[in-house]
Amino acid sequence: MKRGSLPARPLRILFVCVENANRSQMAEAFARRIGAGRVEAWSAGSDPAGTVNPRAIEAMRERGIDLSRQRSKSIGEVAGLEFDAVVALGSGDDLPGVRARTRETWSIPDPRDMLPEEFRGVRDLIEASVKGLIGRLEESQVRGRISAP
Repeated sequence: MKRGSLPARPLRILFVCVENANRSQMAEAFARRIGAGRVEAWSAGSDPAGTVNPRAIEAMRERGIDLSRQRSKSIGEVAGLEFDAVVALGSGDDLPGVRARTRETWSIPDPRDMLPEEFRGVRDLIEASVKGLIGRLEESQVRGRISAP
């Protein structure tokens, strides 16, 4: 960091899927872990299930992440916030009313009814995708700070 410059604010990322019970919950958790202190992550669903899938809780427990206290949330609960990125995980929802600098849609299948090994494969794909996203956003944030007057 340049002398006299302010530290970068945390990146704000929203992950969205239909039920907010599997993919977006895992993405939020990975973003919090990978971006520890540098990322503020949220997740929500366009039609929330009300609870997190026990299979997602178990898959993340295998990675040392506890989702057991998480709950499925509605997009309406985050509508007033502004994000650096909004990621739709397979849903491709337009998400009107959710402000973001950038939007992405990831073609990640819903693991809800998958066998445990397939479920883990989706979990691992989400982890890799989140790592890539955070890297791109941090690079963009650094370029923005350098080019600022």
